[in-house]
Amino acid sequence: MEASLIGFAALMVLILARVPLGIAMAIVGVVGFALVQQVTYGNPRGWSISLNMVASTAFDTGLAYGLSVVPLFLLMGNLITESGMSKQLYRAANAFLGHFKGGLALATVVSCGAFSAVCGSSMATSATMAKVAMPSMREYKYSDGLATGAIAAGGSLGILIPPSVILVVYGLMTETDIGKLFIAGLIPGIIGILLYMVAVIVTVRLKPDSGPAGARSSWKERLISLKGVWGINLIFIIVMGGIYAGIFTPTEAAGIGASGAFLIAMFSGKLSAKMMYRSLSNAARTTAMLFFLVIGALIFSNFINMTGMPMMLRDWVVEQGFSLFMVLVILIAIYLLLGCALESMSMILLTVPVFYPMVQAMGMDLIWFGILVVVVTEISLITPPVGMNVFVLRGVVPDVKLSTIFRGVVPFWLADILRLVLIASIPSLSLLLPNTLG
Repeated sequence: MEASLIGFAALMVLILARVPLGIAMAIVGVVGFALVQQVTYGNPRGWSISLNMVASTAFDTGLAYGLSVVPLFLLMGNLITESGMSKQLYRAANAFLGHFKGGLALATVVSCGAFSAVCGSSMATSATMAKVAMPSMREYKYSDGLATGAIAAGGSLGILIPPSVILVVYGLMTETDIGKLFIAGLIPGIIGILLYMVAVIVTVRLKPDSGPAGARSSWKERLISLKGVWGINLIFIIVMGGIYAGIFTPTEAAGIGASGAFLIAMFSGKLSAKMMYRSLSNAARTTAMLFFLVIGALIFSNFINMTGMPMMLRDWVVEQGFSLFMVLVILIAIYLLLGCALESMSMILLTVPVFYPMVQAMGMDLIWFGILVVVVTEISLITPPVGMNVFVLRGVVPDVKLSTIFRGVVPFWLADILRLVLIASIPSLSLLLPNTLG
């Protein structure tokens, strides 16, 4: 246990020294693994064994079939982003909601949720929808706080509403069915959209000038706007419907989704060599970054597992007789605190290998725990001082102060806390669909 605590302390020091997380985890994992072999087990070949572990981990991870779903879903999201479908989504949502007070912010939340269903990335959703929604909200004199808050919070839905890259990584780390994780995130994702809409309504009630009503669209204009979203609906139905119907696996679904996005972009006339290059290069860069993080996390996880920390933590919690409620409260508090300093993928990779044996031993459903972890991670995306979605949004709208954006997300942060309480206290919100569809 002492070795693992020293390892975590060393990792925090490296992170604070701005060493990239993947490298920091790999360094601590390699050194810790070698020293435990030498000191604890008396093996003089500790360094040789540690370096061999690095080579085998990198090789096995690079060839892991389960991880091939990641670049395919990322490519699908990039093709959809580059083909301009986000504008069509926003136009359709605006046609139905724009005439209400705060209607453009409501339309932003709804379109973020719909875009998340085919994107899988929170930061991509935030960046894309900022370019689409921010000009309209500024045209109608929306406050910068409400406008940026709606975009940043709506973008966080990208890691929960399926397909989600973080749910894929969680499923692989805990050996949980990815298809069930996907469908388990659907109801909590819809609840998130509804609560964000409530947050917008409350905000404009308290500050009517923050979200004036926009122009009313006729029913003809609304029906015409729906024609632009058929592509996204079709991809979502084919990909998710195929998984739940047992027609193909999540990996096959990702390939079909990427192919479908390519065909839609081609038939819509949006496909070009430059657009294809941007989609492929963005997907490749993000995939390389994620694989680097995963390899570093696995090396660090091997070190932590060798020290026996996860098993000792599990046995200690069981011996102390802590109730499931107490464990949940402690874990949620830890994740909320970590969210103030770490971004979403980092939290998942660092904590899940340590915590999931404990919650599994206590009889907690790993699908329910996965959704809880992702929802807490969503909250971290808009929590200062890190708040990755906030910084992404700041890059798109540099004339808005960070303090303004963080103030704007406060109502949505409170809505997220309420959703977290609901999901933690009512497990069926996450487990109803997986248990029903089997």
